[in-house]
Formats: sequence, structure tokens, C-alpha cells
Amino acid sequence: MIEVKDLVKKYGDHVAVDHLSFTIEKGKIYGFLGPNGAGKSTTMNMITGYIASTQGEILIDGHNILEEPEAAKKCIGYLPELPPVYQDMTVREYLKFVAELKSIPKAEREKNIKEVMSTTKLEEVQERLIKNLSKGFKQRVGIAQALLGYPEIIILDEPTVGLDPKQIIEIRDLIKSLGEKHTVILSSHILSEVSAVCDHVLIIDRGKLVASDTPENLSKVMEGANSLELTVKGKEEEIREAMNLVENIQEMIYHESFVPDACDFTVKISGEQDMRENIFFALADAKCPILKMQPTNMTLEEVFLKLTEDDNEEEKENAGDL
Repeated sequence: MIEVKDLVKKYGDHVAVDHLSFTIEKGKIYGFLGPNGAGKSTTMNMITGYIASTQGEILIDGHNILEEPEAAKKCIGYLPELPPVYQDMTVREYLKFVAELKSIPKAEREKNIKEVMSTTKLEEVQERLIKNLSKGFKQRVGIAQALLGYPEIIILDEPTVGLDPKQIIEIRDLIKSLGEKHTVILSSHILSEVSAVCDHVLIIDRGKLVASDTPENLSKVMEGANSLELTVKGKEEEIREAMNLVENIQEMIYHESFVPDACDFTVKISGEQDMRENIFFALADAKCPILKMQPTNMTLEEVFLKLTEDDNEEEKENAGDL
């Protein structure tokens, strides 16, 4: 659906986006992450045609955003961080205005407006002035205008900023439902939100792509090993002796346990084999009951911090060598 090839954006001597390349596939929800100043908003503005790139190419469903802007933009619905709404219009008036701007045929406008209001649950407030709506409803109006015209790609920039917990859950559920019919790109600083909603994550730092994968695979790769967290009742020596009989155990790291008469361990396993059954029987034979056994995965927050901090540390070291 979207191909970004060798994208560069410079402001004078400052490089905001540095030879960025990635592909957005149809029918998935993508999370677009990066620290402040990483180039997220600049990249989104180039994808949507708001600003031009210094170098590189952006194809939207095969259409070059600079050479065929009208055809490319018809494929995109965009919600900026600040919803572009007219406060003194009613919801219905505003959506009708946007439908006209998007050149939706007159015969289809009313049906399209009704459908997007139904999708975003705006029917009950359609005759109210936008300035009198809560921030959550204003965000829904912003999403509704992005949906007008049936674009295949929906781009949402920080759609839950400033919302209360209930509104965040409602918008999150709405985004999930949009993923059933659209390709969605979601930029957010709330990493738990991205982890809960997105099928794929792109992380950029200082204008460069540093990771592109599913949240699950990113956690697994960054952890660097097949690992388990265990809480086992028994003495450390007995547990270690039993675990020595299990193949493919690479390392056992002991942690102080808060469970009486029990030990906590991180068990690193070489290879990709599932060793839980072998561990269970080895500890059962040693009469050391397992109270907890679960895979160790880094959270998306931990992956994000590790990727961006590692790059920052490398930059500091290189600067120190100069």
C-alpha cells in the first residue's frame, strides 16, 4: 500500500529524516514510534503530501505523492495531532463540508456521512456545535473526517493525547475496528496502546529506521534468548542439581524470592526448543514444586528504550572519539 524509498528531509544543515525506507502492507495496523525529534511527524507529513521530501520517493498504492498528488491523497485519510475541526459548525455541517472538499459525489455524500457517524458513534451529537463537545467526541469527529471518501489508508497522529482513561479505551476500540477494513498507521507516545492495538511496529530514531517487526518478535529478539521465569519451592542447591539434568539449559540466574521457602530463577535456554515439560518433570522428580513458570519477554517500552538508548550511547562514544 505504501512504499517509502530512501526518504531524506533536510532543514538547512539539519537532517530530520535520514535515508528512510519501509513498506506498509494492506490490512494491518502499524505503530509508528520514536522519541521527540526522531522525525515521526515529518515523515507523516511527507507521506500525506503536506511537505515535500528533499530526496527519495513515496508511493501510495502505486501513485507517487509528488507526481500524482490527487490520486495518492484519495487513498489516505489523515488525523493530525490537533483535529482540523471548525468549532462553530455542528458535527453534521462539518462532515458535509469535508465531504465537499474531498469531492465525494453528491449522490454518495449523505450515505457516506451516515456511515462514518455510525462507525465513530457520533449520531447522538450530530446536531451539536463542535466547540461544545468533549475532547473525546472531538477526536471522534477528527477520525470521522479522515474516514470520509472510503480511503484505504488511515493515518492517526497521537489520537488519544489529552483523553481520560475511558475515552482512551473507546478510541482504542475504534482504531481496532478500523483495522478490519483499512490499513492504519498509528503514531503514539503511549507504548502500551501501540502494543495492545498494533500488528506491526516501526521504530525510528534520529530519522533512521532502527526496528521493524511485530511487538512479539521485537521482544523476543531484544531479549536475545529463549528464557523462562520460574518460582520453585525448595533449596537453591537441590533445584540447581535437578536443572543440571535438563538439556539445553544455557544459564540459571538466581533472584531473591518473596515467597517463603522458594527460589526465583531466570532460566536461559539455548535454541528455540520448548523445554517447559522437561523442566517440569526434572523438578517433580526432585520433589521441588513449580509455583510459577512463564516466558520472559521485554515490554515494548523496554524494547523502545533499549533501541533508542543504545543509539544515543553509540553517538556519545563516537563524539568522544573526535
